[in-house]
Amino acid sequence: MIGRKQLSCLLDDGRKDMPPALPVLVERTGVAMKISGIFAMALALVTVACATQRDVVSLDSRLGEIEMREAELKREKAALETQRLENEKALRQQTASLRATIAELSEEVRALTGRIEEVEHRQAQQQNEGSLSGRQSDELKTSVADSERRLRRIEEYLNLESATAAAATGGAAAGSASKIQPVDRPAAALSDQALYNRAKQAFDQGDSDAARKDFETFIARYPKSKNADNAQFWIGEIYYRDKWYEKAILEYQKVIEIYPDGNKVPAALLKQGLAFNNIGDKANARLILEELVRKYPKTNEAEVASKKLQSL
Repeated sequence: MIGRKQLSCLLDDGRKDMPPALPVLVERTGVAMKISGIFAMALALVTVACATQRDVVSLDSRLGEIEMREAELKREKAALETQRLENEKALRQQTASLRATIAELSEEVRALTGRIEEVEHRQAQQQNEGSLSGRQSDELKTSVADSERRLRRIEEYLNLESATAAAATGGAAAGSASKIQPVDRPAAALSDQALYNRAKQAFDQGDSDAARKDFETFIARYPKSKNADNAQFWIGEIYYRDKWYEKAILEYQKVIEIYPDGNKVPAALLKQGLAFNNIGDKANARLILEELVRKYPKTNEAEVASKKLQSL
């Protein structure tokens, strides 16, 4: 094996034998090769650096897109939350408005009752005095009849028992029970399930008045029954079937508020939304149907509500 010193001697001897210009050429060629190698290395480093910089720019761009998307999602979530709060506020206002209407109608009931009593008293007084003409009598009778019809209508809306019915049966509570049930089948003699079944049978047969009264008696006697929420829902259905949508809305609201864990809440929300739509209040109809879809997305009622929302 040739050592470094022997190789150096051989090179020196070779240079001695070269022409005078050849060593210079060799040295220049070596320098050129070194420069080429350095240039190639520098080019490679520049290429690697450019590639790395492109990757960094691409990564920064992707991160920027993700951050923008995240910010957009946050804005959308905030907007949805704001809309939800506004919808809930509108629903509370609607409920408050309905309750205020009930209060006004209750006051009107009292006013009409007083007016009827006043007219009847004046009529009786004038008849006793013999000063009432035939025309005056007819006018008073018409006024009383109109007031009584209006009073009955308001009492039905408020779900109140008329004073005349109570008087005829000897009291509100006892009168209600005797009026609801036939003499041979009083409500007190029926069990929880038997009373509910009879009310439901009357409902299925289209006897709305008997069904409603039986359901009301059932709720009053068995408020903790497993069928209490069903009974309240069917009361709403009775008014809905009779196209008394405002009253139906109030009865469905009782299902939602009093029995929030019952199985009739989705159905009550659906029918409440449809009732609002039937009276032309599409804003509240949409609000309630959207709430149904959001809270109970896997129910059949939510599927029906989704289809209905497309047409609103």
